[in-house]
Amino acid sequence: MDKTAASACISAALDNAAASAGTADPADPLDWNDIRYALAILRGGSLAAAARTLGVDQTTVARRLRALEAGIGAPLFERHRGTLTPTFAGTLVLQRGTRIEREVAALRHLAADHQALVRGAVRLTAVDAIVSYYLVRHLADLRARHPGLAVELIASSRTLDLARREADLAIRLARPESGDFIVRRLADLGYGVYGPHTAPTGTGWQACDWVAYERSLAHVPEMRWLAGQADEERITFRCNNMEALASAVADGFGLGILPHVVGSRHATLRCLSGTTPVLSREVWLVVPRELRDVPRIRAVCDWLVERFAADATRFASGDGDPGQPVL
Repeated sequence: MDKTAASACISAALDNAAASAGTADPADPLDWNDIRYALAILRGGSLAAAARTLGVDQTTVARRLRALEAGIGAPLFERHRGTLTPTFAGTLVLQRGTRIEREVAALRHLAADHQALVRGAVRLTAVDAIVSYYLVRHLADLRARHPGLAVELIASSRTLDLARREADLAIRLARPESGDFIVRRLADLGYGVYGPHTAPTGTGWQACDWVAYERSLAHVPEMRWLAGQADEERITFRCNNMEALASAVADGFGLGILPHVVGSRHATLRCLSGTTPVLSREVWLVVPRELRDVPRIRAVCDWLVERFAADATRFASGDGDPGQPVL
């Protein structure tokens, strides 16, 4: 069978699986759950990795794979240097299966919104500076508008996979380069150089000690900026938690490049670089396209757009912060 004919057969089989994805009928010639196992293998590169992801044993993964390959009539993987890589048929399964996975997830979200009411859980991920210093302070307003909402905030510097529903929405400091998302720019996040009140003003900071993110975050813009200001031996403290970094600056470990939304809330810190940010990062709202019309998702998105627009100046320069300092 040539590739064109094979593609047609595989596409037909996957269409049947998509149509029966919610039925779980053991008589179906192709079971959607088998495709889930194949996706896990494709993402993990091995039966063992897929088993860990799915919480089953390796024998179950192998059995599911054999059933799927029998239903499609073609091998889906070949071993290359110890890793399972997709064949031509496997590539088609990945492409079509991923789309089915997203559609099934979207259907589950829609079903959870009983009679299109704004209710249920919404998982929102952002870096801890935005979660801890901004979002948690304003969630009462969202709750007052929509009492049926339960918002779960995930503070993480890791980019969670929205397509796999690790979160429903994301606030990110870079626009996604790929993926089927609706994106909207929310604000500019300005950064300044902060130190204790006894620290010198001006730009002669090369001789000063500094605090910084842990080394796995050396690629982010603020750490690249810091690399041009201070030698490695001047870094006296590293951490991936913004509150800990701000506290370390206040305790005299060194200067720190902090978002104004963080530094302006610490009474024992002052900005040494003035109101003009030393650098800015764009803040983006990222929504999977298939979730944009889910009422609870749209309600949170509309609230975020309104909230960030009202505080645009505060994000850019730290001015206009009505809240009380945290230290």
